[in-house]
Amino acid sequence: MHLIPISIREAKAFITEHHRHNKAPAGAKFCIGVQEGNRLVGVAMVGRPISASLQDGFTAEVLRVCTLDPCPKNACSMLYGASWRAWKAMGGTRIITYTLKKEEGASVRAAGWVITSELESSSWHRPKSGRPRVEQAVFFEPKFRWENKR
Repeated sequence: MHLIPISIREAKAFITEHHRHNKAPAGAKFCIGVQEGNRLVGVAMVGRPISASLQDGFTAEVLRVCTLDPCPKNACSMLYGASWRAWKAMGGTRIITYTLKKEEGASVRAAGWVITSELESSSWHRPKSGRPRVEQAVFFEPKFRWENKR
């Protein structure tokens, strides 16, 4: 396997076709792909943190990691590791991601990330803001926040 740069459009198309429970994010700062031979087997989309309180200009969020099922071993951890190295090379000092509590998180842990908090279910919908949001069922599940800032 090897890493490749890919466009946001390519990553979104891959996620739309293959992610098991989430839609593709609206955008990202950069995307990374992993190939086996000439076949794209996984992608990571990295952008600014969804939480406004974490948007300090030096923190990024891995918004989605998506791989084929079945996936080559270590593809997910390769994507998490590469996301952190790329962000760090750009001057970033911290990168975060979220997993559902019911997920193992083995690939995030294998890439050297640690759990920094547990979050209960939440809604991004703010009716009074004038910006209603289309919510996915996964938004209401409890999550772990993972971080890397080595």
